[in-house]
Amino acid sequence: MRILVTGGAGYIGSHAVRLFLERGHDAWVYDDLSEGHRAAVLKDRLIVANLSELHRLDQTLVEKRIEAVVHFAAFTYVGHSVADPGKYYQNNVVNTLNLMECLRRHDIKRFVFSSTCATYGLPEQMPITEETPQRPINPYGASKLTVERALADYRAAYGWGYAALRYFNAAGASADGSIGEDHDPETHLIPLLLQAALGRRPHIEIFGTDYPTPDGTCIRDYIHVEDLAEAHLLALEKLQNGQGLLYNLGVGRGYSIREVIRTTEEVTGKNVPVKEGPRRPGEPPVLIASSVKIERELGWKPRYGDLGAIIESAWRWHKSHPRGYAD
Repeated sequence: MRILVTGGAGYIGSHAVRLFLERGHDAWVYDDLSEGHRAAVLKDRLIVANLSELHRLDQTLVEKRIEAVVHFAAFTYVGHSVADPGKYYQNNVVNTLNLMECLRRHDIKRFVFSSTCATYGLPEQMPITEETPQRPINPYGASKLTVERALADYRAAYGWGYAALRYFNAAGASADGSIGEDHDPETHLIPLLLQAALGRRPHIEIFGTDYPTPDGTCIRDYIHVEDLAEAHLLALEKLQNGQGLLYNLGVGRGYSIREVIRTTEEVTGKNVPVKEGPRRPGEPPVLIASSVKIERELGWKPRYGDLGAIIESAWRWHKSHPRGYAD
């Protein structure tokens, strides 16, 4: 299959592209490198452009004879979306709608969308299933839900086949330690902890210790990035025109921030200095996935079910790339 992967030089996208190529697909990366890294993908597979450049997008779809799109290109920070919602709606919604209209002009109807558990907001029950009401509490989640609704409308009106994958906290790195997580600024917990373990930052901060959880800190479901990539490929290979597939991606178990800190110290053998601070806006106390549906329908099952194994893979990457892709 000839696949265009938007945002394919980013953290999750680069792992997905590597898997697509390994499995014999003809994958191309479309990325403006504002969040991604040139070194994360093969240079002969990279098209450096923004989704607002519709002439470049048209040209790429024709020249590469694209048959399907896997769409990762988005801004993804909850706190930043609260502070600057316009940036998130412009990039995550407007640019995605531009992409969808461009695909419609070229009669490309297979679309896999990188969605998020943030569309659920503050769920009343755990674990979260695909039938849990979607009531996002921050602009990031709202922007992703807007695209999900647009995809459902495109399916009904134009016969599109789409899959929206609502995943939980991505973590880890490739098994060989050659690609991994590198954000600037870094906001994700596990890389922050590993940077502190390496002495590259003086401490990490716990944002909120008064949540209604056993130890007062947020609980999250951590899923390995290679397991996410596998789910995208399975969804893409399953997808047919006229289908609308909705799946959660997680391991079905939550870990508090304090538990993640303890596990990181066990994996690295190093102490991680911690400071406590106030809550950040827009953060639900607990998010845990039920992935029963995708396991049943596509046969997907995470290979990395243990938090320690996830952190070990990330630790290999950070030890060999302490400055990320700058190394």
